[in-house]
Amino acid sequence: MLRLAPIRFCLSHRLLHTSVAVRDQVMDQLQACAADDQILEVVGRHKAKLSVSHVGSAVSLLWQFQKEKPELLRTINLVRHHPQFLTLRVLAENKISQMDDVTVVDMLYNALRLHVEPHDSLIQQLVTEAWKRLDRFQMPTLSKFSICLNDQYLHHSTLMGEITEILSRKLHLINDARVLTTLMISVSSLSSPRLRDALIKRADVLMDSTDPTKYNNPRRVVQFMRNSKHTHRLLLEKCNGLLLLNVPQMNAEDIAIITGLYQSLQFNNCDFRLASRQRLLELVDSSTDPVAFTRLFATLGPMASLDVRERLEGMALLLADELNGQQALAVAETLEEIHCRNPQLINKIASILHKNLDHYRPVEIARVTQTLMVLHYQSPDLYNRLKTIMLRYLQSSVFPHEVTMLTRVLSMLPSPRLDEAVLARVEAVLPQCSLNNLNTHALATAKWLRHDPTYLHSTPSRYVRLLQSLIRCGHERLGHADRLELLLEELRYLSGEWFEEVLLEESVATCRRLAGQVTTANVPDLAIFLTRINYLSPPLLDRIAEVALEGIQGVHFSATYPTLLPFATLNYNTPLVDELFNACIQRLTPHISSFDPHLLVLLAYALALADYFPEEVIREIFNVDFLAKLDSQLETLPDALNLRIRLRLMELNRAVCLECPEYQVPWFHERYCKHQQKRGNTSVTPVQQQIHKMLGEVLGGINCARVAVLTPYFYTVNFECVLDRQGQPVPYTTPSRLQISEEGKVQWASSATEQERMELPTGAQRIALDFLDPRSFCKNSRHVKGEIHLRKRHLEILGYHVIQIPHYEWNSMELSTQDAWQQYLKKRIFQDLP
Repeated sequence: MLRLAPIRFCLSHRLLHTSVAVRDQVMDQLQACAADDQILEVVGRHKAKLSVSHVGSAVSLLWQFQKEKPELLRTINLVRHHPQFLTLRVLAENKISQMDDVTVVDMLYNALRLHVEPHDSLIQQLVTEAWKRLDRFQMPTLSKFSICLNDQYLHHSTLMGEITEILSRKLHLINDARVLTTLMISVSSLSSPRLRDALIKRADVLMDSTDPTKYNNPRRVVQFMRNSKHTHRLLLEKCNGLLLLNVPQMNAEDIAIITGLYQSLQFNNCDFRLASRQRLLELVDSSTDPVAFTRLFATLGPMASLDVRERLEGMALLLADELNGQQALAVAETLEEIHCRNPQLINKIASILHKNLDHYRPVEIARVTQTLMVLHYQSPDLYNRLKTIMLRYLQSSVFPHEVTMLTRVLSMLPSPRLDEAVLARVEAVLPQCSLNNLNTHALATAKWLRHDPTYLHSTPSRYVRLLQSLIRCGHERLGHADRLELLLEELRYLSGEWFEEVLLEESVATCRRLAGQVTTANVPDLAIFLTRINYLSPPLLDRIAEVALEGIQGVHFSATYPTLLPFATLNYNTPLVDELFNACIQRLTPHISSFDPHLLVLLAYALALADYFPEEVIREIFNVDFLAKLDSQLETLPDALNLRIRLRLMELNRAVCLECPEYQVPWFHERYCKHQQKRGNTSVTPVQQQIHKMLGEVLGGINCARVAVLTPYFYTVNFECVLDRQGQPVPYTTPSRLQISEEGKVQWASSATEQERMELPTGAQRIALDFLDPRSFCKNSRHVKGEIHLRKRHLEILGYHVIQIPHYEWNSMELSTQDAWQQYLKKRIFQDLP
């Protein structure tokens, strides 16, 4: 035993010495580094014996140190130009074949983040090596590699196509939400509808088990929906719930990204907007550098109160000199959005934009020009320079979206004529343009045509040729359309005279041709399209009703509003439509409390147009807590939407008071209506003056008819008269008088709308005559819209006999003489009376 003791000691000492000897001293030194310059120093000392693991660790640590710094304090350019970083790049390129799969992708990922150019041989070799090994990559490695391809703008490449195919085969193997959502973003532009639906289904499962604090996972799911232009409402709300939990930890950039995604998806969630506004208000004091402030200003400005906006504008003025070109553009566009009228701030931002014109890309130059024009910035020299730059870009651009935007903004500038080269460039891209882009080019061409000095004498041939090409391309695009979903995407924002005159009928005909593709998923888009163009198409409306009824349980409760909207707005009613309304009411009723306040108001108003007043909906809205929440939400919405919701709430309140007195909802819009009445436009059209004069002759005196009469609940009746029990006109004590406003408009004197209602003699009948202009009817028929029908119902409840005078009757050939107009009015007033 004693002899063995020295042997054991020697053996243990040798093992300890060997253990120390095999320790990787270079790796220990790398791991001990506390800054990037120390890492580069270690690389310089040991470059002759650096292994694959050493090179990989060094590059990874360099990026890790940079990532931990605030963006303004990062020194990536210094690292990238350091001699020892070049050494690392050369070593990495020489050792690619020795790297394992994970190391190859990690090296590529870190090198790109350290701003190694995509055309650098290291990046090229790493991408090529990764491509060779693609089929054997594990899904986390494949996910990270897809990020690297996106960083190099290879999202439409053959390589990304192979990743998409692998994902479709191995989707069921992914159990990590981060891996899945990263791949979803990468392949969003290449995924088929089938793969898109499978990805959404898998994401829906993984969102239930994901760590709720990892809010980038639900954010990427929302981004995938935006990229693929497909909204899965249930998953969107699930993601919103996860994002809402994390708002208190988000910075301004996170909130800005999510808010932008929601806007693209037209998803206005009240709770998220209120929570994000509160969080942004908390960040105001700490957002003192240009980067943080720009993000905060762009996101908080549009939803802030007036006093907060003024404070933000003051901060912007103080930081203006520190803004770069991109930041100044973001601030300028926010000033446009909030309708800023601070000349000092506008001039300051404009001067920064002016200094950076040479650094902007074509689309950014167009954005700069448009923003300055909307802000009413005055500088002919700047606009001339912008015009020159845009013309130069326009003549060299080959991208349809660039050419379209440059064309649209150029048409906003004073321009007597354009040369043939510009028009030729526009004409060259037309076959590649979407319907929306074609419409934009048509509107721009019309403006150029009107500004052309020779327009008064004849239409210049160059514009004729361009307009003919626009019409041909529009018809060809509609004729080749074979997928309803893609067609509706192009038609979503189309409007204007050219579209209505040239493509409206064919667009509706194409939708009818593709009616077999209508599903519960695209019913809302089709319904909104018909509502927006104000087009009554019974075949399409019946198809919408059939599909929605068949799949009513699969219709998201919030989708009931756009589904019902065309039927209510266009006043289309059949037994099938009645069944649809009842089914939608049953579908949405259990979810009333889940509606965003503003959406529930819009839904209830649409139901009221169609004469539906579900008690559960009415009682939910006319509740103190609901109205308080609605007020809070309206403060965060854009001004136009805010005004629209307030108007619809008033109209709903009026409808409920008149048609459902049993609900005992009070009328609380008296002050609102009086305020709107003071701001309203009561200018008189020549037709109204003509009808008023004719009524005086028909009724036996101008004082027998009143004009612009204000009724209880603030309807304005075009003309009012009273007939006694014998059917004879009853004169008013004060006739209506015309006056000239301060703006030079002819309008009825205020006394004509503010007089007390005359007490009716026993047996007398109050008559309301309404002139219905073209806006009162559906675009393609003489069918009155829902709001006109609602107005008639309400005036009858208020005791009027309503006589509607359609424009097509009053302006017809049959009524072309004084005597014919008088006979028409006599018949409508005296003979058609019940």
